[in-house]
Amino acid sequence: MKQYETIIGLEVHVELATRTKIFCGCSTAFGGTPNTHTCPVCTGMPGSLPVLNKKVVEFALRAGLATNCSINQYCKFDRKNYFYPDNPQNYQISQLYLPICHDGFVEIETEAGKKKVRIHEMHMEEDAGKLIHDEWEDCSLVDYNRSGVPLIEIVSEPDMRSADEVIAYLEKLRCTMQYLGVSDCKLQEGSMRADVNLSVRVAGSDTTRTEMKNLNSFKAIAHAIEGERERQIELLEMGKSVTQETRRWDDNKESSHAMRSKEDAKDYRYFPDPDLPPIHISDEWIAKIRSELPEFREEKAARYQSEFGLPEYDSQILTESRHLAALFEDVATLSGNPKKAANWFMVEVLRLMKEKGIEAEKLRFTPQHLADLLTMVDKKEVSPQNAKKVFEKVFDEDVDPVAYVEEHGLKIVEDTGLLSSTISRILDENPGPLSELLGGKEKVMGFFVGQIMKEMKGKANPASVREALLAEVEKRK
Repeated sequence: MKQYETIIGLEVHVELATRTKIFCGCSTAFGGTPNTHTCPVCTGMPGSLPVLNKKVVEFALRAGLATNCSINQYCKFDRKNYFYPDNPQNYQISQLYLPICHDGFVEIETEAGKKKVRIHEMHMEEDAGKLIHDEWEDCSLVDYNRSGVPLIEIVSEPDMRSADEVIAYLEKLRCTMQYLGVSDCKLQEGSMRADVNLSVRVAGSDTTRTEMKNLNSFKAIAHAIEGERERQIELLEMGKSVTQETRRWDDNKESSHAMRSKEDAKDYRYFPDPDLPPIHISDEWIAKIRSELPEFREEKAARYQSEFGLPEYDSQILTESRHLAALFEDVATLSGNPKKAANWFMVEVLRLMKEKGIEAEKLRFTPQHLADLLTMVDKKEVSPQNAKKVFEKVFDEDVDPVAYVEEHGLKIVEDTGLLSSTISRILDENPGPLSELLGGKEKVMGFFVGQIMKEMKGKANPASVREALLAEVEKRK
């Protein structure tokens, strides 16, 4: 079989996290009752006029600067004409001729090392509504709540060669947008969507691309790329040609089917939107937004390694989410012990997040409370075992750990008389293991420490228990 090269470019739609829509004051909140976040503007009523939301331009500038784009300081909106049931105006307000950002790139990690994926352009536009297909009633319903929600569309150059590179690119974009605060990029809610333009070719030959739509998870995107690659190679091996078309991916069937022939710009009959004036972006505005860009994941992870002495792996995990990183840094600062804070996040916080199915953005415990708990462990006021139990309450209910330890009698007891009597009783109740210990079998020491800690309900200092136990054993030799 011939050696085929896969050529992939992406069109990524990112819903911006503004409170209101791009051209009206309706809410952008996800999950509202159908057709309640609507008005004459976003439902395309005759005579209604759009008014641009300045925050949308600001968010687009943030995204463009963060992805190394050049900025068109004079840009404007165009009308893209098409006729779909979920498009109430029968046109979409978008940008073709003068998009706000162009000629950028993001850097991804691949098996061969770092690679730049170029960004052809980034433009602002409005989202369409959503069709809901009712199989019971055999009809389709339209929800216009999403109509007019602001988007940026990020169009890459065809620089990717595999599904792995595509996923790395998407993960980099998602992390960047989340750190910027311009989008939550939740694929399951449609706030980040990707269309895949893919073709295969023998080196040096011409190629025909197809576009894959309906991709709402990284898993579906990877499957769609592999499936379309195999389909096109099979066609070429049979001596057939690939048709330029838009295809819809069915993740349940793991196959695609043709939707329509692939449109070009001329098919949409673009023309400048007569209701929206051009946008003039000053040097001062760009400089202000550039100065407000956050510390991104790569910089933050590098700082954690140099400033806190954390391993590279821990630094990468702790910076996956902007919210998780912010929580960690607050706890590290308040406790004065970044390494211990990192250990608790890597073990206890991530464990409870996984068990309870909670995303980092939904964590609600106060950093001061976890810092106080770590301080109590350091001061040996609470045992590590009990500290983990206390943290579960902090995680769930954000209780004050100091008060909780006091109220539930979990503070380590330094009553040497009580400890001494408990040790004597445990030794007397276990003559067999005691004989082994007196005979020099050191492994039995762990058994006795465990029994004593259990009897003391975790309120004894393990080091003090071991020291007192050794002293009592010496007396009995």
